[in-house]
Amino acid sequence: MEKAEAGGRKPPEKLCRRCKATFDPSSNSPSSCRFHPSFFVCRRHDDQKRYYELDPDDPPYAAKFYDCCGAEELDALGCKSHFHVSYDDD
Repeated sequence: MEKAEAGGRKPPEKLCRRCKATFDPSSNSPSSCRFHPSFFVCRRHDDQKRYYELDPDDPPYAAKFYDCCGAEELDALGCKSHFHVSYDDD
């Protein structure tokens, strides 16, 4: 965790690359970030026996889900919790 900058000011908020939320680095905890560690995909295609990632032109009736947990809503709450990770982190 980052400490307050000189002069008592808090460091600026950062953008989490997992959940896309802004966060205060000084209050980042192991349960701060909820995210899906896998892709939102279409169900297996019977002819080719593999998963496909969604394209903007996919038909609206395609069965879609997160490959990690099976959630079928694109905006479903993440199935994993961890620290936020900013784009500044290695």
